Amino acid sequence: MSMKVSVIIYSNDPETVWNAFRFANTALIYDNQVTVFLLGKGVEALSLSTLKYDILEQLEIFRGDHGIIIGCGVCCESRKEEMPFLQKELSCDMGSMQDLYRLAAEADKVITF
Repeated sequence: MSMKVSVIIYSNDPETVWNAFRFANTALIYDNQVTVFLLGKGVEALSLSTLKYDILEQLEIFRGDHGIIIGCGVCCESRKEEMPFLQKELSCDMGSMQDLYRLAAEADKVITF
């Protein structure tokens, strides 16, 4: 049975973000519709990849398997001084609290990291 799964990432800990995308990729394997919403420190996800925690590899797998990523626009905007190219680097849709609410309301499962 296919589900709508919303994964909310609000951490900037490399291991946590890596595990979140590993979980999201696993959910996609079971033919679920998976959306990742990057919130707060989570919008820094792409800058956290390391040899040990290859977040970029997990992100490529997620996108390749038709996973959807939404970044919090306000969270990106608040980091504009120290991370001026953040929105461009994320290369995903920017969302709002209304979008996050909709994802949570429509999801069969909501998982937070």
